[in-house]
Amino acid sequence: MYSWFLTLDPLLQALLATLFTWGLTAAGAGLVFFTATIDRRLFDAMLGAAAGVMIAASYFSLLAPAIALGEERGSNAPWVPAVVGFLAGGLFMRLLDTLLPHLHLNQPVEAAEGPPTQWRRSVLLVSAITLHNFPEGLAVGVAFASAAAGHPEATVAAAIALAIGIGLQNFPEGAAVSFPLRREGMSRGRAFFWGQLSAAVEPPAALLGVAAVVFAQPILPYALAFAAGAMIFVVAEQLIPESQSGGHADLATVALLVGFCVMMTLDVALG
Repeated sequence: MYSWFLTLDPLLQALLATLFTWGLTAAGAGLVFFTATIDRRLFDAMLGAAAGVMIAASYFSLLAPAIALGEERGSNAPWVPAVVGFLAGGLFMRLLDTLLPHLHLNQPVEAAEGPPTQWRRSVLLVSAITLHNFPEGLAVGVAFASAAAGHPEATVAAAIALAIGIGLQNFPEGAAVSFPLRREGMSRGRAFFWGQLSAAVEPPAALLGVAAVVFAQPILPYALAFAAGAMIFVVAEQLIPESQSGGHADLATVALLVGFCVMMTLDVALG
């Protein structure tokens, strides 16, 4: 099965990988069919673990290869592409954060960020998670494209590890949308629909990442670091604050450390 996957075009590899991450988002949202509530301690732990996974993925799967590529190309300052791309990714997410109306978890609709809007709470919640998922899809696409380019610092196995890690942290995100909507009186089917919809952006974002790298090879280290910067912005701006806001900060912090170790192990073991 694995050897078959290796023969595929990087576009198809990235598409299949992000369909997997989308599927785990849907699985998390699907919990709403079995229970009406989720324990807040468990929820905070899942968010903390998701933050740890993203931090580890940003370094081991994206930033470290970006720096190694700079060294491979004989640059006197191999860290420059990583720094420039990292900051650009964070600033890009900040721009989207400003331009796209969205609502963070456990916040009243009056606390929605971005331009004023009449969007419903459900749409605002999905908008926030979609904003979060865009850099994840982009990261998967860039990882598979860099592996296809033949660089020893980036392998298909490492890209698969990244997709698995992102899929694992997508699971609580689906639940993070569907359960609040269910509590507000929405039917289970509609709550599930909105919960899984938040990850629909990942496949097109992955294809965008692959296309950018395939058609512009020199930007590869910048693209890797860009995806990392975008992901770290989401962690710092959304995941960590939300995991710490439910009164179980120590538990969320320990879960973050565990999530980091899980992703680090995946990357080293598979990559």
